Amino acid sequence: MTTGELLTNAKKACSKINLLNTQQKNKVLFDMANSLIENAETIIEENKKDIDFAKDKISPVMIDRLSLDKDRIIGMADGIKAVAYLDDPVGEVLETHETAGGLKIKKVRVPMGVIAIIYESRPNVTSDAVALCFKSSNICVLRGGKEAINTNKAVVSALKQALKSNNLPENFINLVEDTSRESANELMTAVGLVDMLIPRGGAGLINACVNQAKVPCIQTGTGICHIYVDDSADLDMALNIVENAKTSRPSVCNAEEVLVVNKKIAEKFLPKLKQRLVDERKTNPVELRLDKIAQSIIDGTPAGENDFDTEFLDYILAVKVVENVDEAIEHINAHSTNHSEAIVTANAQNAEKFANSIDSSSVYVNASTRFTDGGEFGLGCEMGISTQKMHARGPMGLREMTSYKYIINGNGQVR
Repeated sequence: MTTGELLTNAKKACSKINLLNTQQKNKVLFDMANSLIENAETIIEENKKDIDFAKDKISPVMIDRLSLDKDRIIGMADGIKAVAYLDDPVGEVLETHETAGGLKIKKVRVPMGVIAIIYESRPNVTSDAVALCFKSSNICVLRGGKEAINTNKAVVSALKQALKSNNLPENFINLVEDTSRESANELMTAVGLVDMLIPRGGAGLINACVNQAKVPCIQTGTGICHIYVDDSADLDMALNIVENAKTSRPSVCNAEEVLVVNKKIAEKFLPKLKQRLVDERKTNPVELRLDKIAQSIIDGTPAGENDFDTEFLDYILAVKVVENVDEAIEHINAHSTNHSEAIVTANAQNAEKFANSIDSSSVYVNASTRFTDGGEFGLGCEMGISTQKMHARGPMGLREMTSYKYIINGNGQVR
């Protein structure tokens, strides 16, 4: 089946999925979760094919991002179940009012229609996207990368088994098996067939979609995430937060890429940082890329011209020393991708200034940026992290998969 034919069939399926009630959708979601676990061995076998193919082509941290085992598949299943437990946004009445002429107007939440997702590497995106689209009564069209095609086919096959066992059309879930650039371009330009396009991946993919798409496109930004350690910060707290944000899973978009340190505590804090992230780490020590002031305090790699504008997705951390919170805010807003930023401080005034001045989708006070995640925010799972300001911002859950329409009841009024 061509991508065009797949999209045409997906559009036709919208009217059918709209007939499902919440109870029916939840039953199917639980069946999908169970089917993933029942098919875990097959999925892992197919995943091994992708890993073998990608081994010499992508970095070890990206291999980790691609890899599945039984625990991760159980996690994917749990993510689907979490969506089932959430309130169904479809049909929610947002506003009601009656006009002077007697028209009764309701503003009602409705599905988008066909949601296309272009993404890279991470197989859990496949199940997350399906769960969110299905619960919000949208038809999903998935186009993963070639590095995960065998895994994605196995995951989609397992999820479709739940549709089949509930006598539902299998084209509620659609996987584009053509991983060429042409198929991505078809999704970007499928005016009238794709109602919303969501890219999830690196800067190249996201920029291509945002710049080339003729269909509505959500900008899910790359994550050049910053942590600023203020002069009043509890340094042990700061070390714990920085270590978690940088090393717990460096290949994800909410991992820290840049550390900004107040000059007043730099001489005390930076040696502790080096000890924690470099000297004491037996595996995967962090490469510190230092500005000139930081270089005068600790050893590391001199920061290059682009190091404060790079999403490393690796055990690399750029470090900048600033005079005060105002300079920190100025630097972060100049180099941020508007994803997630944090301040570590005991100064309530500085915390408030930082939170109000940083122009990012998620701003933390005394917490790791790694919490920017649909599950952590109580959204079940997420479709992506939107860094734009129209329609959706931050982790995109069920409500962000919907639009609204007006339903007007009258008794013969004419204008």
